[in-house]
Amino acid sequence: MNSALIVACLRAVHASVLANEADIESLDRAIGDGDHYLNIRRGCEVLVAMQDDLAKQSVSGALNAIGMKLLSTIGGASGPLISSFFLAMAKSLKDNDSPSRTEFAQAFAAGVESIKQRGKADVGEKTMLDVLIPASRLLIKLDAEGVPLPALCAQLNAEATRNMLATRDMIATKGRAYSLGERALGHIDPGCKTCEVAIAAVCAELLKT
Repeated sequence: MNSALIVACLRAVHASVLANEADIESLDRAIGDGDHYLNIRRGCEVLVAMQDDLAKQSVSGALNAIGMKLLSTIGGASGPLISSFFLAMAKSLKDNDSPSRTEFAQAFAAGVESIKQRGKADVGEKTMLDVLIPASRLLIKLDAEGVPLPALCAQLNAEATRNMLATRDMIATKGRAYSLGERALGHIDPGCKTCEVAIAAVCAELLKT
């Protein structure tokens, strides 16, 4: 992992978010507040615009700059949560200019834990954590087992998709859909869809290296 790869992954996520606009927007209209997609797209756009500057920074410096920019760019509840993810990753990788796969997995776990603590949420509450927590746990496990990158990415993608789809049968106890109660049943969480899209995009980019 290096800053150039981080930038490449940002571009890939941006492109994938645009390609999945219709799906994400329809999910958010059903059980969200209608601005999730716009906020995510805006965040992606400002980060891609920063790519030249990010590429010149250390890994932790780039991740910290991403987190700080998103904090001032993404509105709603998503901004502080996603920002905390990148800031926690930056802290985990401080002074590490070339983190290993294991170190990246640990940093990803730190980022997810930061979202969990800030949002005071956990698995089973119909939020983005229903994708992120299982993906983080699986990444740590597969890395420890030395699973080759193609197989690791395939399993991560499958896990993200499976857990995203599972939110269809959940009643939200946190997040924007909380007030809907049982009316949220039958709808996939839009934040989980966005996370699934992002994980797939990053995996695809990593497989190019």
